[in-house]
Amino acid sequence: MKQRGAILWLTGLSGAGKTTIAQNVAQELQKRNYPTELLDGDIVRTHLSQGLGFSKQDRDINMRRIGFVANLLSRNGIIVIAAVISPYRQVREELKQTTTNFIEIYVRASLAVCESRDVKGLYAKARTGEIKNFTGISDPYEEPTNPEIICQTDQFTVEECVSQILHYLETQGF
Repeated sequence: MKQRGAILWLTGLSGAGKTTIAQNVAQELQKRNYPTELLDGDIVRTHLSQGLGFSKQDRDINMRRIGFVANLLSRNGIIVIAAVISPYRQVREELKQTTTNFIEIYVRASLAVCESRDVKGLYAKARTGEIKNFTGISDPYEEPTNPEIICQTDQFTVEECVSQILHYLETQGF
């Protein structure tokens, strides 16, 4: 029997914990011998979406590209974990409609907590205007209206969030 693929789409502000949770979920699934692929937003921008900026149009293109690749992999039995800010609700909803087994995971932390975790100083640069179109500061982040999972990273540990995701996958037959 063929393994059922899925797209775990982790969305949230910069610094919310998307990459950390995604890496830990991927490690746990790989330990259990599930075919898994991690698509991290920063890495994808370097290779698949090189040359795109941070305008709404470029962000939408980036999200659609990641969604396309994720769908190709998931329909072949891979559990794809996409850790992408993906600030715009419309494109996330579009991906839910055009891909198979799309699971939206809102990695939520307050803006203040995300700023306190920012080791690169991106929020500070955005607040002074040095970085334009920064999600949560000079560009909007549209929270998901009905995500399958909410990982509240300013209240729960990484391990608790990973367990929450794995439990969801188990109860949904993945």
